[in-house]
Amino acid sequence: MNSATVRNLLVRGMLAGLAAGLLALVVAYFLGEPRVDAAIAYEQAHSHEHGVEAVSRTMQSTAGLSTGVLVYGVAFGGIAALAYCFALGRIGRFGPRASALLLAAAGLIAVYVVPFLKYPANPPSVGDPDTIGKRTTLYFLMVVLSVLLAVAAVILGRRLAPRLGNWNATLAAGAFLVLTIGLAYAFLPSFNEVPRDFSATLLWQFRLAALAVQLTLWASFGLVFGVLAERVLVPRPVRANGAAQPTPVAH
Repeated sequence: MNSATVRNLLVRGMLAGLAAGLLALVVAYFLGEPRVDAAIAYEQAHSHEHGVEAVSRTMQSTAGLSTGVLVYGVAFGGIAALAYCFALGRIGRFGPRASALLLAAAGLIAVYVVPFLKYPANPPSVGDPDTIGKRTTLYFLMVVLSVLLAVAAVILGRRLAPRLGNWNATLAAGAFLVLTIGLAYAFLPSFNEVPRDFSATLLWQFRLAALAVQLTLWASFGLVFGVLAERVLVPRPVRANGAAQPTPVAH
């Protein structure tokens, strides 16, 4: 794939990330923010410290949320587009749209779902402030492990395919991935810092809202970027001498 094609896909990936970020922002605002408000109300009711907010809650839930999600969406789209350029043609004979959806699904699972199952998202007032550094480090370690193990599983499956066949190689690679992720879950420390009287319903509603935001982000990116990538990689035929002929694209 030449540099011009990579550049075009990168720009389209960032645009797709922006579009996905807008949709994720809507989900975050209507599903996530009410749960955040409820958690903050619990925190304020159980705290004896009443300081002045540096940034108002209204600003946090509107301009702050919008800026954070949209900037994240653009950056996420650019990184995902570069990963797409590397993966295209290496994950099977799939078209641009199918490749984008497969990449989005794999990314959602490896980057978010697997770490989420070990270290789920928590609303305000849940978690000991003294362990936040350790929890953050372990979460990102789980993300790195998940991505590396997913890549290793793909490589293993491709190398086993000539000897075992595609089906058996896929099963073996899947078993390897499940086993290694299970070992990571077992050996990495866990945290249970939810206050005893904190609403279990609110906790799970917040976590489901966080999952819904990520699902919206990845799914919408895969759909939008697939369409944009297809226009770069499979351009419309041009007419020459009255006959339609495809325009070749260098890879």
